[in-house]
Amino acid sequence: MTKNSELQFAPELDQPLRYIERTRNYYLGLGYETPYVWAHYMDVAFTPLQKPLNQSILGLVTTAVPFDASKGPQGPGAPYNAAAKFYDPYTRSIDEDADLRIAHVGIDRRNADMQDSNCWFPLGAAKRAVANGRIQSLSKHFYGLPTNRSQRHTLEIDAPLILNKLREDRVDVAVLIPNCPICHQSQSLLARYLETAGIPTVIMGAAKDIVEYCGVPRLLFRDFPLGNAAALPNNIQSQDSNFELALRLLEGAPAARTTVQSPSLGFGSFMEIRLFQSGKA
Repeated sequence: MTKNSELQFAPELDQPLRYIERTRNYYLGLGYETPYVWAHYMDVAFTPLQKPLNQSILGLVTTAVPFDASKGPQGPGAPYNAAAKFYDPYTRSIDEDADLRIAHVGIDRRNADMQDSNCWFPLGAAKRAVANGRIQSLSKHFYGLPTNRSQRHTLEIDAPLILNKLREDRVDVAVLIPNCPICHQSQSLLARYLETAGIPTVIMGAAKDIVEYCGVPRLLFRDFPLGNAAALPNNIQSQDSNFELALRLLEGAPAARTTVQSPSLGFGSFMEIRLFQSGKA
Protein backbone atom coordinates (compact mmCIF):
# COMPACT_ATOMS: atom_id res chain seq x y z
CA MET A 1 0.00 0.00 0.00
CA THR A 2 1.36 3.38 -0.95
CA LYS A 3 1.68 6.27 1.45
CA ASN A 4 -0.92 8.22 -0.53
CA SER A 5 -3.49 5.45 -0.26
CA GLU A 6 -2.85 5.19 3.49
CA LEU A 7 -3.68 8.87 3.84
CA GLN A 8 -6.70 8.48 1.54
CA PHE A 9 -5.76 11.33 -0.75
CA ALA A 10 -8.05 12.09 -3.69
CA PRO A 11 -6.74 11.06 -7.11
CA GLU A 12 -4.22 13.52 -8.54
CA LEU A 13 -6.44 14.25 -11.53
CA ASP A 14 -9.36 15.22 -9.27
CA GLN A 15 -8.84 18.97 -9.74
CA PRO A 16 -10.19 21.67 -12.07
CA LEU A 17 -9.08 21.27 -15.67
CA ARG A 18 -6.51 23.77 -16.95
CA TYR A 19 -8.35 25.23 -19.90
CA ILE A 20 -5.78 27.96 -20.58
CA GLU A 21 -3.14 25.40 -21.52
CA ARG A 22 -5.54 23.07 -23.33
CA THR A 23 -7.02 25.83 -25.47
CA ARG A 24 -3.63 27.37 -26.27
CA ASN A 25 -2.41 23.95 -27.44
CA TYR A 26 -5.56 23.54 -29.52
CA TYR A 27 -4.88 26.73 -31.45
CA LEU A 28 -1.22 25.81 -31.91
CA GLY A 29 -2.41 22.48 -33.28
CA LEU A 30 -4.49 24.32 -35.86
CA GLY A 31 -1.31 25.89 -37.20
CA TYR A 32 -1.18 29.24 -35.44
CA GLU A 33 2.48 30.04 -34.81
CA THR A 34 2.03 32.46 -31.91
CA PRO A 35 0.55 31.06 -28.67
CA TYR A 36 -2.75 32.68 -27.72
CA VAL A 37 -2.32 35.37 -25.06
CA TRP A 38 -5.06 35.25 -22.44
CA ALA A 39 -6.37 38.38 -20.71
CA HIS A 40 -4.68 38.90 -17.35
CA TYR A 41 -4.99 41.79 -14.89
CA MET A 42 -3.58 42.62 -11.48
CA ASP A 43 -6.30 45.07 -10.41
CA VAL A 44 -10.00 44.20 -10.29
CA ALA A 45 -12.83 46.68 -9.82
CA PHE A 46 -15.44 45.74 -7.23
CA THR A 47 -18.91 47.27 -6.83
CA PRO A 48 -20.87 46.24 -3.72
CA LEU A 49 -24.63 45.88 -3.93
CA GLN A 50 -26.30 49.28 -3.85
CA LYS A 51 -29.55 47.88 -2.45
CA PRO A 52 -30.94 44.50 -1.34
CA LEU A 53 -31.63 41.92 -4.03
CA ASN A 54 -35.34 41.96 -3.21
CA GLN A 55 -35.29 45.58 -4.36
CA SER A 56 -33.07 44.95 -7.41
CA ILE A 57 -33.58 44.24 -11.10
CA LEU A 58 -31.40 41.34 -12.27
CA GLY A 59 -30.13 40.81 -15.81
CA LEU A 60 -28.89 37.55 -17.32
CA VAL A 61 -26.03 37.62 -19.86
CA THR A 62 -25.35 34.50 -21.91
CA THR A 63 -22.97 33.46 -24.66
CA ALA A 64 -25.45 30.89 -25.98
CA VAL A 65 -26.99 31.56 -29.38
CA PRO A 66 -30.67 31.48 -30.41
CA PHE A 67 -31.33 28.44 -32.58
CA ASP A 68 -31.50 29.06 -36.32
CA ALA A 69 -32.27 25.95 -38.35
CA SER A 70 -30.74 27.51 -41.45
CA LYS A 71 -27.28 27.47 -39.82
CA GLY A 72 -26.90 23.72 -39.64
CA PRO A 73 -26.65 21.22 -36.76
CA GLN A 74 -26.57 22.81 -33.30
CA GLY A 75 -28.19 20.27 -30.99
CA PRO A 76 -27.16 17.08 -29.18
CA GLY A 77 -24.52 15.16 -31.08
CA ALA A 78 -23.72 18.07 -33.38
CA PRO A 79 -20.05 18.83 -34.02
CA TYR A 80 -18.61 22.29 -33.61
CA ASN A 81 -20.49 24.52 -36.03
CA ALA A 82 -18.85 27.85 -36.81
CA ALA A 83 -21.87 28.89 -38.90
CA ALA A 84 -23.95 29.16 -35.72
CA LYS A 85 -21.62 31.73 -34.18
CA PHE A 86 -23.01 35.24 -33.61
CA TYR A 87 -20.95 38.40 -33.84
CA ASP A 88 -23.13 41.17 -32.43
CA PRO A 89 -24.66 41.51 -28.94
CA TYR A 90 -28.37 40.74 -28.92
CA THR A 91 -31.38 41.01 -26.62
CA ARG A 92 -34.42 38.77 -26.32
CA SER A 93 -37.54 39.09 -24.20
CA ILE A 94 -37.46 36.92 -21.08
CA ASP A 95 -41.10 36.05 -21.85
CA GLU A 96 -40.44 34.46 -25.24
CA ASP A 97 -39.74 30.76 -25.65
CA ALA A 98 -36.02 31.14 -26.29
CA ASP A 99 -34.27 28.10 -27.74
CA LEU A 100 -30.61 28.74 -26.93
CA ARG A 101 -27.82 26.45 -28.13
CA ILE A 102 -24.16 26.06 -27.15
CA ALA A 103 -22.53 24.86 -30.38
CA HIS A 104 -19.17 26.40 -29.41
CA VAL A 105 -15.66 25.15 -29.96
CA GLY A 106 -14.33 23.58 -26.75
CA ILE A 107 -17.70 22.46 -25.38
CA ASP A 108 -17.40 19.02 -23.76
CA ARG A 109 -19.67 17.20 -26.19
CA ARG A 110 -18.90 13.81 -24.67
CA ASN A 111 -19.97 14.63 -21.11
CA ALA A 112 -21.98 17.85 -21.15
CA ASP A 113 -25.75 17.72 -21.55
CA MET A 114 -26.71 19.44 -24.82
CA GLN A 115 -30.49 19.19 -24.45
CA ASP A 116 -31.57 20.84 -21.18
CA SER A 117 -30.88 24.57 -21.58
CA ASN A 118 -31.22 25.02 -17.82
CA CYS A 119 -27.70 23.58 -17.66
CA TRP A 120 -26.32 26.71 -19.33
CA PHE A 121 -29.06 29.34 -19.04
CA PRO A 122 -30.71 29.64 -15.58
CA LEU A 123 -33.81 31.56 -16.68
CA GLY A 124 -36.16 29.14 -14.96
CA ALA A 125 -34.27 29.38 -11.67
CA ALA A 126 -34.17 33.19 -11.97
CA LYS A 127 -37.93 33.37 -12.50
CA ARG A 128 -38.54 31.16 -9.47
CA ALA A 129 -36.26 33.43 -7.42
CA VAL A 130 -38.51 36.34 -8.41
CA ALA A 131 -41.64 34.36 -7.50
CA ASN A 132 -40.14 33.58 -4.08
CA GLY A 133 -39.33 37.24 -3.45
CA ARG A 134 -35.58 36.65 -3.51
CA ILE A 135 -35.08 39.31 -6.17
CA GLN A 136 -37.46 42.10 -7.13
CA SER A 137 -37.64 41.31 -10.83
CA LEU A 138 -35.76 40.27 -13.91
CA SER A 139 -35.00 42.77 -16.62
CA LYS A 140 -37.44 42.58 -19.51
CA HIS A 141 -34.67 41.21 -21.72
CA PHE A 142 -31.78 38.82 -21.43
CA TYR A 143 -28.56 39.64 -23.27
CA GLY A 144 -26.26 37.78 -25.64
CA LEU A 145 -22.51 38.45 -25.54
CA PRO A 146 -20.50 37.24 -28.57
CA THR A 147 -17.62 34.86 -28.03
CA ASN A 148 -14.69 36.86 -29.35
CA ARG A 149 -11.03 35.91 -29.34
CA SER A 150 -10.15 39.61 -29.63
CA GLN A 151 -10.08 41.07 -26.13
CA ARG A 152 -9.96 44.57 -27.64
CA HIS A 153 -13.18 43.96 -29.58
CA THR A 154 -14.92 42.66 -26.46
CA LEU A 155 -13.83 45.61 -24.33
CA GLU A 156 -14.23 48.41 -26.86
CA ILE A 157 -17.29 47.30 -28.84
CA ASP A 158 -19.28 44.47 -27.25
CA ALA A 159 -19.05 45.48 -23.59
CA PRO A 160 -20.24 49.08 -24.12
CA LEU A 161 -23.20 47.80 -26.16
CA ILE A 162 -24.18 45.35 -23.41
CA LEU A 163 -23.82 48.07 -20.78
CA ASN A 164 -26.13 50.36 -22.74
CA LYS A 165 -28.72 47.59 -23.04
CA LEU A 166 -28.53 46.91 -19.29
CA ARG A 167 -28.93 50.58 -18.48
CA GLU A 168 -31.92 50.89 -20.80
CA ASP A 169 -33.56 48.09 -18.82
CA ARG A 170 -32.51 49.64 -15.47
CA VAL A 171 -30.53 46.56 -14.44
CA ASP A 172 -29.05 46.71 -10.93
CA VAL A 173 -27.09 43.43 -10.87
CA ALA A 174 -26.00 40.97 -13.54
CA VAL A 175 -25.41 37.20 -13.66
CA LEU A 176 -23.04 36.15 -16.45
CA ILE A 177 -23.01 32.57 -17.74
CA PRO A 178 -20.21 31.54 -20.16
CA ASN A 179 -19.89 28.24 -22.00
CA CYS A 180 -16.67 27.56 -23.94
CA PRO A 181 -13.13 28.59 -22.89
CA ILE A 182 -13.15 31.83 -24.91
CA CYS A 183 -16.68 32.53 -23.60
CA HIS A 184 -15.23 32.50 -20.09
CA GLN A 185 -12.69 35.12 -21.08
CA SER A 186 -15.28 37.30 -22.84
CA GLN A 187 -17.64 37.18 -19.86
CA SER A 188 -14.75 37.92 -17.49
CA LEU A 189 -13.86 41.02 -19.49
CA LEU A 190 -17.51 42.07 -19.48
CA ALA A 191 -17.75 41.55 -15.70
CA ARG A 192 -14.78 43.84 -15.20
CA TYR A 193 -16.31 46.46 -17.51
CA LEU A 194 -19.71 46.38 -15.80
CA GLU A 195 -18.21 46.62 -12.33
CA THR A 196 -16.26 49.70 -13.35
CA ALA A 197 -19.58 51.15 -14.54
CA GLY A 198 -21.21 50.42 -11.16
CA ILE A 199 -23.12 47.19 -11.86
CA PRO A 200 -22.29 44.28 -9.50
CA THR A 201 -21.75 40.99 -11.31
CA VAL A 202 -21.25 37.30 -10.65
CA ILE A 203 -20.00 34.72 -13.16
CA MET A 204 -21.37 31.16 -13.06
CA GLY A 205 -18.54 29.31 -14.77
CA ALA A 206 -16.72 26.01 -15.24
CA ALA A 207 -13.30 27.23 -16.48
CA LYS A 208 -11.86 28.40 -13.17
CA ASP A 209 -8.36 29.09 -14.39
CA ILE A 210 -9.44 31.39 -17.24
CA VAL A 211 -11.75 33.50 -15.07
CA GLU A 212 -9.35 33.82 -12.15
CA TYR A 213 -6.40 34.54 -14.44
CA CYS A 214 -8.30 37.39 -16.04
CA GLY A 215 -9.42 38.68 -12.63
CA VAL A 216 -13.09 39.23 -11.79
CA PRO A 217 -15.05 40.37 -8.73
CA ARG A 218 -17.10 37.21 -8.13
CA LEU A 219 -16.97 33.68 -9.54
CA LEU A 220 -19.27 30.80 -8.69
CA PHE A 221 -17.22 27.85 -9.91
CA ARG A 222 -18.96 24.62 -10.86
CA ASP A 223 -16.62 21.72 -11.61
CA PHE A 224 -18.80 20.41 -14.43
CA PRO A 225 -18.15 19.85 -18.14
CA LEU A 226 -17.91 23.03 -20.19
CA GLY A 227 -21.38 24.09 -21.24
CA ASN A 228 -23.14 22.96 -18.06
CA ALA A 229 -22.02 25.53 -15.48
CA ALA A 230 -25.54 26.47 -14.35
CA ALA A 231 -26.99 23.15 -13.21
CA LEU A 232 -27.29 19.40 -13.49
CA PRO A 233 -29.50 18.27 -16.37
CA ASN A 234 -33.22 17.88 -15.65
CA ASN A 235 -32.76 18.72 -11.97
CA ILE A 236 -34.74 21.66 -10.56
CA GLN A 237 -33.08 21.35 -7.16
CA SER A 238 -29.67 21.75 -8.79
CA GLN A 239 -30.89 24.73 -10.84
CA ASP A 240 -32.30 26.53 -7.82
CA SER A 241 -29.49 25.75 -5.37
CA ASN A 242 -26.77 26.84 -7.79
CA PHE A 243 -28.59 30.06 -8.65
CA GLU A 244 -29.11 30.77 -4.96
CA LEU A 245 -25.36 30.38 -4.44
CA ALA A 246 -24.79 32.97 -7.15
CA LEU A 247 -27.17 35.36 -5.38
CA ARG A 248 -25.45 34.80 -2.04
CA LEU A 249 -22.12 35.54 -3.66
CA LEU A 250 -23.53 38.81 -4.99
CA GLU A 251 -24.58 39.67 -1.46
CA GLY A 252 -21.68 38.36 0.54
CA ALA A 253 -18.44 38.72 -1.43
CA PRO A 254 -16.14 40.87 0.74
CA ALA A 255 -13.87 42.03 -2.07
CA ALA A 256 -12.78 41.40 -5.64
CA ARG A 257 -11.43 37.98 -6.69
CA THR A 258 -13.91 36.10 -4.50
CA THR A 259 -14.39 32.55 -5.79
CA VAL A 260 -16.91 30.12 -4.33
CA GLN A 261 -16.98 26.51 -5.45
CA SER A 262 -20.40 24.94 -5.54
CA PRO A 263 -20.57 22.27 -2.82
CA SER A 264 -23.23 20.42 -4.79
CA LEU A 265 -22.71 17.13 -6.59
CA GLY A 266 -19.25 16.73 -8.04
CA PHE A 267 -18.30 15.47 -11.48
CA GLY A 268 -18.40 11.83 -10.39
CA SER A 269 -22.01 12.17 -9.27
CA PHE A 270 -22.75 14.07 -12.47
CA MET A 271 -21.50 11.13 -14.51
CA GLU A 272 -23.56 8.69 -12.43
CA ILE A 273 -26.67 10.73 -13.20
CA ARG A 274 -25.82 10.81 -16.92
CA LEU A 275 -25.38 7.03 -16.94
CA PHE A 276 -28.62 6.52 -15.05
CA GLN A 277 -30.56 8.73 -17.47
CA SER A 278 -29.10 6.88 -20.47
CA GLY A 279 -29.98 3.49 -18.97
CA LYS A 280 -26.33 2.40 -18.68
CA ALA A 281 -26.07 2.46 -14.90
